[in-house]
Amino acid sequence: SAHIPYRDSKLTRLLKDSLGGNCRTVFIANIGPSSLTYEDTYNTLKYAERAKKIKVKLSRNVTKVDFHVTRYRGIVADLQAEISELKDRLQSGKSSQKHSALESTKYWEQCRQLQQKFRHLCDDKVAIRLQ
Repeated sequence: SAHIPYRDSKLTRLLKDSLGGNCRTVFIANIGPSSLTYEDTYNTLKYAERAKKIKVKLSRNVTKVDFHVTRYRGIVADLQAEISELKDRLQSGKSSQKHSALESTKYWEQCRQLQQKFRHLCDDKVAIRLQ
């Protein structure tokens, strides 16, 4: 959230993404002819006049894509499958008896050890390919 260098007000804070962002913004001031709303109308017109003077330098939003779109689809599909598997595990864990804190700690330690073994195997595989 970048600092907006003009008027510190609730309205400006609400509109900060539009006023200070990378977009075109339309500002519509709603005023009334009644003498009962004179002060509100006057303040609205003053704010609209100041808002007209705001100049925003637009720049194109460009993101660097490391993979082709189909690769991202595969990654998303893999992550969704992992999420469903974890949800199933959670559901089955809730229906069966609860694990103690010690069993849970042992489980996570085993997971960490398996991750380390997997990393070492990958490193060994890369080293073999380089030779």
